[in-house]
Amino acid sequence: MSKYVIIGNSAAAIGCVEGIRSVDSTGDITIVSSEEHHVYSRPLISYLLQKKTDLKRMKYRPESFYDENHCDIIYKNTAASIDPEKKSVYLSTGRSLSYEKLLVAVGSSPFIPPMAGLESVPKRFAFSCLDDALALEKALTPTSRVLIIGAGLIGLKCAEGISGMAGSITIVDMSPRVLSSILDEDSSKIVQQHLEEHGLKLILSDSVDSFAGGRAILKSGQSVDFDILVTAVGVRANISLVKDAGGECGRGITIDSSCKTSLPEVYAAGDCTESVDVVTGQTRVMALLPNAYMQGYCAGRSMAGDAEAGFTNAMPMNSIGLFGLHIMTAGSYEGETYDSYDNGFKRLFYKDNRLVGFIIAGDTSKTGIYTSLIRNRVPLDTIDFPLICERPTLMAFSKETRKEFLGCAR
Repeated sequence: MSKYVIIGNSAAAIGCVEGIRSVDSTGDITIVSSEEHHVYSRPLISYLLQKKTDLKRMKYRPESFYDENHCDIIYKNTAASIDPEKKSVYLSTGRSLSYEKLLVAVGSSPFIPPMAGLESVPKRFAFSCLDDALALEKALTPTSRVLIIGAGLIGLKCAEGISGMAGSITIVDMSPRVLSSILDEDSSKIVQQHLEEHGLKLILSDSVDSFAGGRAILKSGQSVDFDILVTAVGVRANISLVKDAGGECGRGITIDSSCKTSLPEVYAAGDCTESVDVVTGQTRVMALLPNAYMQGYCAGRSMAGDAEAGFTNAMPMNSIGLFGLHIMTAGSYEGETYDSYDNGFKRLFYKDNRLVGFIIAGDTSKTGIYTSLIRNRVPLDTIDFPLICERPTLMAFSKETRKEFLGCAR
């Protein structure tokens, strides 16, 4: 009977369990979770604060998931090291676990830039997990002045989540635009205006130089008084387990198409890894839940002996809602563009007879067609591209293309 150990308990880990069980119904599976919670969907923590969901509905899988898949789970433990020669994982509590196949799915950690006086701030929080959200919620009052460092995905979702619970929210970011990692200049201006209309104060092209208790001194010289600080500058892949064991790493853990690392019988999946972007061919970290799950599933099948398992369709893709404005992005922003301002904002990017990316703010209901075009590298001269630009519809595809890519014969 095979013996599997999974370090981590998020989307990639769940994908791995389901991948293993699709091939091997009897092997032993042990999961090591640093948190004490049943697996949950991390993107929902801001909705929990807004009371749009609850702890039960946040669960990524039913309560019975671990029992039904015959998994042993060890809560509130972290892996301290891996010994690939002995095939053992050593936990921070001193316990050791032996394995035949190991998955490292340890995600990423908040990056805290050096800021003088940070230790003088009594109420400071991150916003990357459920415990962060619960602790922040407990500290907030209707008069709290909240300072968020970072106008990216995490910082803005935090701002939305607490907007009805705080007196004021100020966001500082060194970038000249909000969501700078996923939006271009034009789309960012639209989102910034929307955020300001909902009461957020944005200080861009600036950063915190130092803290003095409840005051932040910015590099521009201005100051911001606050009661609660949230750091949401970004995250870094957790690579140390594999790197310290001698495994190959870049910005993330290096894996092949079967999600195997350079260490024998050690696999990795999720936000801690770097993989090939199907759009650009570049190797990069793509910290996205769908990619994490699919990588985990691929790893699980590979670990269980499926030699054909592989995941080669990773691509950057983001979907976010902010104060009622839905935003979706995918691919790369290169080549020529098609713009539309009907029902919001839409910009499509295309080059070399392929759709390579898009930014949509507003109606995102049919973006799956654009995503399919990018992921499957559909030649634009085989479809009615002007119609697709104006209105994503299956009728823009030839009958043969509908059959091949969409399973549609009409």
